[in-house]
Amino acid sequence: MQVSVSAVRTEALKRTVPVIGRFVAQQAGIVAARIGGPVGELKVEVGDRVATGDIIAVLVKDLLQWDQELLKAEVQQYDAAVKTRRAQIKWRQQELRRLEKLKQSAAFSKASLEDKRQEVAVSKSQAAEAEGRLARARASLRLTEIKLSYATVKAPYSGVVTQRHTEVGSFVRIGDPLVSLIDDQHLEIEADVPANRLAGLDQGRALRAEMDSGSELTAIIRAVIPDENPRTRTRRVRLVTEFSGEKRSIAANQSVTVHVPAGEFRNVLTVHKDAVIERKGRKLVYVAKADRAEIRPVTLGEAVGSRFVVLRGLKVGDLVVVRGNERLRPGQQILYNGQVAKPASAGGQG
Repeated sequence: MQVSVSAVRTEALKRTVPVIGRFVAQQAGIVAARIGGPVGELKVEVGDRVATGDIIAVLVKDLLQWDQELLKAEVQQYDAAVKTRRAQIKWRQQELRRLEKLKQSAAFSKASLEDKRQEVAVSKSQAAEAEGRLARARASLRLTEIKLSYATVKAPYSGVVTQRHTEVGSFVRIGDPLVSLIDDQHLEIEADVPANRLAGLDQGRALRAEMDSGSELTAIIRAVIPDENPRTRTRRVRLVTEFSGEKRSIAANQSVTVHVPAGEFRNVLTVHKDAVIERKGRKLVYVAKADRAEIRPVTLGEAVGSRFVVLRGLKVGDLVVVRGNERLRPGQQILYNGQVAKPASAGGQG
């Protein structure tokens, strides 16, 4: 029977201690009202998924809409007043120039010239005042437009609604909570690591993390928070990780075990995970001996990547079957790499 084999080998392993961490959302919190008013519509339920910009709630905005119309009228009124004042300035400046041309004439009156200059100055001042009222009206209109936009409450980021804090018809003030939202698509791990285990936990270092289901993740240290809990003597460590198909089942505050280095490197014997089969509660492997498959019970330790630490049952150089072992029987003849299997001393693939 054709099979694939892998050699039992030694690897350098650093002892680790398990630290219980949890998944935390990078974005989570309350979506609050930015203006006061009664709630006209609440468009989401608990558990609804929203995207950035989706409408969550709409406050009653009749008064704001009429304020907007009133201010639009004021802007038009003040704009017309500004145009009138500018026309007056132009007319009086024309009169001033006409009087200045009469300086050499017998009909020239110095007092009339000074009066006209004063009229021009007053007109400019009145125009500036009108422009100020127009600017104020435009600013008030813009503020009302902003308040109107605030009456339509939108999701600030994508996520899931976890709680509704109000209902249609309730009156909310500025800052009152409407819904709670959590971004469950961007989670990272937070673990409280003992201060005496922080040596070597630098940004970018990879650690092994383990889910309750037994699946493993590679977690990369993003930050060690420089704030120590004086009671527990721990610091928060944030880690990022890439999720596989299990991502959908991961929730914020779900526990995860992070394996933190806690000692010097030691050499351990390891075997590939695919070599291990379980029958009636016993862990077994098939070893290539001469041209036959010999079954052996083994005692295994912790997982090291895609391999297990071997505590008993194998030795360095043993060739274990990693493909085809499910169909093997003890003593069955085997081939690997197109050759009749040789004893363990012949070597094998890692």
